[in-house]
Amino acid sequence: MKPKLSIFDDAETVAERAAESLIEAIRGKPDLVLGLPTGETPLAVYRRLVAAFEAGRVSFRQLATVNVDEYLGAGPEDPRSYAYYMRRHLFRHVDIDPRRTHLPNGLAADPDAEARRYEAVIEGLGGIDCLLLGLGVNGHIAFNEPGSPHTSSTRVVTLAPATLAANGRFFARPEDQPIKAITIGIATILAARRIVVVAVGAAKAPAVQGLFRGDPLSGCPAAALRRHPNTTVILDPSAAAGLSGAC
Repeated sequence: MKPKLSIFDDAETVAERAAESLIEAIRGKPDLVLGLPTGETPLAVYRRLVAAFEAGRVSFRQLATVNVDEYLGAGPEDPRSYAYYMRRHLFRHVDIDPRRTHLPNGLAADPDAEARRYEAVIEGLGGIDCLLLGLGVNGHIAFNEPGSPHTSSTRVVTLAPATLAANGRFFARPEDQPIKAITIGIATILAARRIVVVAVGAAKAPAVQGLFRGDPLSGCPAAALRRHPNTTVILDPSAAAGLSGAC
């Protein structure tokens, strides 16, 4: 199966089209389960979702969200945490019910048990209807690093050196940067009914090439998305560099 590929002129248009895809999905099923990432790439998408809510174009009141990962050792009030990120950039600006926003507990006393609990939460919600994903510089999806099995469910992972290097700019001191996380697995991702992947900038071009050309078993984790029947990849020209004739 080949993901649908859309290339737009610039990063702003990419974010606009990704946001419109999510808005369309919410309008079609107001109580859908929406999977959400963090990082730099989704920020422009979240700004547009907030603007759409403020304009009365979309409501988040009925839906549930599940985030794809969380750092171990970072609680919801810790600015390093993805729970904090989501409140700052999306949740507190829209009409979503906080009780229906789900993230792994980065402070869980037993992280492995927390990973199992979180997988059960997703299953209890009926699975993910629409999943927004970014791409790591090494092709990771969520925090599934190279070599992650396609049968993996939510679990504790150690972050790869490339991921730590790419994310290091978000931390004031190296010792502040978590090196482990809880992430949904590749099997959890592939069980989503619809996936929207967003990537912008030249730094993501190798990961994009890995998605479309990489070894789906041992190489780029994003290559697993070629097995999914309903994936759309939205890129700017820099991220799409090198794909000519390949897709």
